[in-house]
Amino acid sequence: MAVPKRKTSKSKRNMRRSHHALESVNWIEDKNTGEAVRPHHVDRKTGMYRGRQVIEQRD
Repeated sequence: MAVPKRKTSKSKRNMRRSHHALESVNWIEDKNTGEAVRPHHVDRKTGMYRGRQVIEQRD
C-alpha cells in the first residue's frame, strides 16, 4: 500500500482543492414572462422550452 513520505502542507492541500469551490448558477431572464430561469431547462410554470410547448401547463 502506498504511504506518503512527507506530510502534505496546508498550502499544497488547499491548492489542490482550489477547483472544489461551488460555481454560481447562471440565471437568465425569460423573454416572455421576465422571470429568472436556468438556461437549457423547461419552465415548469408554463411548460415552454425554446419557444415551444413541451409539457402541459401547470395550474
